[in-house]
Amino acid sequence: MQNTKARANIYALLSRILLQELDETMLKMIKSDENILDFFPTLKSWEPFLNIEDKKLLEEYIDPDFVNLSLLHLIPYETFYTREDQKVETGGANPVTDMYSAYNFMVDYEAARAISSDHIGVEFEFMHHLVEAELKALEVNDTEAIKALRETQSEFLNKHLLRWAPMYLINVKYEARTPLYYDAADLALEFILSDNEYLIKEQKA
Repeated sequence: MQNTKARANIYALLSRILLQELDETMLKMIKSDENILDFFPTLKSWEPFLNIEDKKLLEEYIDPDFVNLSLLHLIPYETFYTREDQKVETGGANPVTDMYSAYNFMVDYEAARAISSDHIGVEFEFMHHLVEAELKALEVNDTEAIKALRETQSEFLNKHLLRWAPMYLINVKYEARTPLYYDAADLALEFILSDNEYLIKEQKA
């Protein structure tokens, strides 16, 4: 149960960081939570992070880096990496939509400010949605639902995130101008690989 809660929290954190610019509330939460800061070792010792007030830190460093990594230089959408024509599929033909529909996962494009359902932040949010459902199944000891949800998580990782996200995240690490996005990409890359291994072991157990 504790491990599942931790997995849900990490997926939620990564989704939030990769989907939108940070706001002051989110930045304060990161700064004040030692457990979160442990995931961002480079950020923890970054001089501007320690000494510049939050508003200026966001406006002059962190948010411009997000724009650079998500809108200007890199493209955080699965279909860009998996289609031969490198076009982002914005309609119902997007390969993730069937799985989203099967689990009543709705994408609020306006809130997410994403043009397509296969944005990396949305895909991490879907994994969070699945792990949260697993948590509810664990609470009532519904072994069939637990098994089915873990299989779906493994399927989604292997059919979607693991097929393209490593390429995008490696590019983010290379292009990042702030430790926040360097560390976030590093964490995301390590986490989806280790979570896949965890799910394989759980299905064999």
